Amino acid sequence: MEDTIFGQIVRGEAPAYKVYEDKDTLAFLNIHPDSVGHTLVIPKVAARNIFDVDADTFTKVMQTVHDLAPKLRDALGASGMRIVINNEAEAGQVVFHIHVHLIPFYKNHAAEIPDGESLEEVATRITASLT
Repeated sequence: MEDTIFGQIVRGEAPAYKVYEDKDTLAFLNIHPDSVGHTLVIPKVAARNIFDVDADTFTKVMQTVHDLAPKLRDALGASGMRIVINNEAEAGQVVFHIHVHLIPFYKNHAAEIPDGESLEEVATRITASLT
């Protein structure tokens, strides 16, 4: 399995706007978000995608997704959320380390990050609501 930017993030060799971490999983903001709070959840062990990941690792990732999704929704005032896994390049996978996208949707305002608000500020807003 090739090393990826996500492996580098797990090892602390690349920066990320982390919003959640436990011994098995990590959640951080997508640096090219589709909406405010677009978060990625990954396992800390390398697995290319759904075709490569073992069931135990996948279960841990999905448990984090399940726990984090409503907290993310509430912290950001989202009215809905798309949860997506892209598997292989033909399906839109860009980084070949399995990851789940949590993409908040908003009923009454634009989904773009407000002018002047950085990813760091969004991450701080989310992590503050999780503690």
